[in-house]
Amino acid sequence: MKPISCVIALLSSAFLAFGLYHVHSFSGVTEGGVLGMTLLLENWLHISPAVSGFVMNAACYAAGWKLLGREFIGYSAISAAGFSLTYRVLEQFPPLWPGLAELPLAASVLGAVFVGVGAGLCVRVGGATGGDDALAMCVSHVTHWNIQWVYLLSDFIVLALSVSYIPLSRIGWSVVTVVLSGQIIGVIQKVRLPFEEK
Repeated sequence: MKPISCVIALLSSAFLAFGLYHVHSFSGVTEGGVLGMTLLLENWLHISPAVSGFVMNAACYAAGWKLLGREFIGYSAISAAGFSLTYRVLEQFPPLWPGLAELPLAASVLGAVFVGVGAGLCVRVGGATGGDDALAMCVSHVTHWNIQWVYLLSDFIVLALSVSYIPLSRIGWSVVTVVLSGQIIGVIQKVRLPFEEK
């Protein structure tokens, strides 16, 4: 494993946790995949995303180990730990933008940037910030579908379940978030990044 990739996996997961806590968990705009499931379980069963995220991520990583290899597991372990620890620390503080719930378009775009960049950078170095990334990488590997379309499919399934606690009008903003974040992840997979060797 490359040291620079380890650092990027750690920082990208912290960036993602920051966005999930400060934007998604307070705005009523949710995500799909495992990220959305953590918020769903928080609302249904009052289980902290720091706990549910770790459990679901571990299950998805175990399922993807064979397809994605040992290096993937190493980067993903760093990322999963970074996400859970960062989220746990953030939970000790009030939200930075409590009024974001009144600005759903801003929340959905800002949330998409945090998810797209955070998950996208980690996937780019060969790891996954969450189980949905591991699952999307596995499905993309097997089917050869572009990864952003795999994300979109899994996200829509979770969003359909999220109607149970989020008003239908807000789900529309969540669709904006998942479409934008998936496209950002797709773009990050295609462009050359400054830390990559030529």
